[in-house]
Parts: sequence; structure tokens; C-alpha cells
Amino acid sequence: MAKLVECVPNFSEGRRTEVVDAIVNAARAVPGVKVLDHSSDADHNRTVLTFVGEPRSAKKAAFACCAKAAELIDMEKHKGGHPRIGATDVIPFVPVAGAAMEECVALAHELGREIAEKLSIPVYFYEAAAKRASMKALPDVRKGEYEGLKEAIKTPERAPDEGPQAMHPTAGATVVGARPFLVAFNINLNTPDVAVAKKIAQTIRAAKGGYVNCRAIGLLLDDRKTAQVSINMTDYTATPLHRVFETVKSEAARYGVNVAGSEVVGLTPMQALVDAAAFYLRIEDFKRGQILEARLLEE
Repeated sequence: MAKLVECVPNFSEGRRTEVVDAIVNAARAVPGVKVLDHSSDADHNRTVLTFVGEPRSAKKAAFACCAKAAELIDMEKHKGGHPRIGATDVIPFVPVAGAAMEECVALAHELGREIAEKLSIPVYFYEAAAKRASMKALPDVRKGEYEGLKEAIKTPERAPDEGPQAMHPTAGATVVGARPFLVAFNINLNTPDVAVAKKIAQTIRAAKGGYVNCRAIGLLLDDRKTAQVSINMTDYTATPLHRVFETVKSEAARYGVNVAGSEVVGLTPMQALVDAAAFYLRIEDFKRGQILEARLLEE
């Protein structure tokens, strides 16, 4: 079986379609890489790209996208609701088929060195690829965001793992790592009061005693005048989406607020949605094999 890895780089641009297209096309131009999805959010001012390929090809595509983002995105002009430290904010590798997490870690380290050496962008390694316990979690790497990291990067505690101990003048810094599948899951509230979203985020996120596999922030979607609880589920098998959704709904009710809707950003494993469907429909002993499309793929 050929080895296959997924790469899900996030870029600090979600408004200029010509810039997003150029970055996506940089990945498409690499032989052996298949672009599966890209999703842009104007309020977050962020794009999430998903592609798969053989490890060498995936690394080549990730570097090409990072180089194109460094060319076209100026972080000195960037504003957006989502935490970020650079034009290419984060590049995670995910083992898919025939590849082990250890191989994705090695791939992340190779890519990080290449980005630092060829683009002069400081690089941090996170999750399974982390070289320091203090930098394993992405929120810890992003602390202070782009603006705060300009000074913090000069300290020993926040020095990058690769590259110069100074931000790139326009591209900032980049985080590279290896991790399991992550589900980016946002819940919108029927209020513009961002304080409510922030209180709910504090309740559910792991760092504040909430769900172990949940990272969350509250922010305002300016265009829609809607408060949002923006969530990353790092292990949906241990902490399912419906459990977090029900908690957000319950917490919102405390403030006289309802859930207006939710969204999944980028791709998600089928099982994450199957689990939610089984919960809400109260299906007994439901199995993935009962899904027609899943069974056809097995044939």
C-alpha cells in the first residue's frame, strides 16, 4: 500500500480570492498531490487548505504554499478574528494510510528546517513534533499572536526551534507539526454579545477545566454581527461533537441566548458526524457499515 499523508495548512488570508487561489494552485501544481478542499472565512480572515499525497510530495506542496503565502501576505496589514502568528500560520501533517505518526514527525522537522533556511521564517514545532513541552500546544505557541511575538521571540523561552530569532518582516513565523485528525467546529449564537461566546469558550476548553480534547475561543463575526464559539476538537472519538454542542447550548441558555447554527471548517472524518446522528436520532446499535456509501467504498 502506498503511504498517504494529509496536510492541512492554515493561511492568514480569507478575503482576497486571488491570493487564496494562488496559494491553492501552488499545491495543485505538485505532482502526486490532490487538493481535497479549501475554505475561507472573511471574519477570521483565514483559509484552511486540505490536500493529500505521498509524504515527499506533500512536503513539497506544503513548502510551495508557504513560499507563495510569504510572497503575497503582509502580516503588518493583516487583521482578523482568529489567533495567528504568520502568513502561513500552521502546517500540520496527519497520517492517513500506510504512514505512521513518527513519519509525519520526521516530515514536519524536515519541512521546518527548509522553511527556515530557504525563506528565513522562524519555525516552531508543535503537537507530536514538538521539541519542547512548553510549545507542544498550539495556543501556547500563539500566545500574544503576531503582534506580541515580535518581542517575545527574542526571549529564550519563546525562541523558535528553527530559523532566525526574529520575525520575518512580512511573513511573521510559522508552526509546523504532526497530529491526529482534528475537527474544526464553530457554533454561532443569536447574539452580537461576544462576551457570552468568550464565557462559554472558557467553560468548555481544556485549559480552563472543560473537555480534555477541546480548544475554544469566543469571537465576533463582524459581517454577520454574530458571536461565535470557535472550537478545535483534537480527539473527536474521546470527546464527541454532540457532547460539546449540547454543553454550548446549555451554557448559552443561561444568558438567554440560543444557538443559531454550527459549521464544520474543512474536512471531517465521517465517523464524527455518524456519532452525532446516532446520538440525536437515538439509533440503537448503529454501525458504520449500515451507511450505504461507506459499504460501497469497502467493496
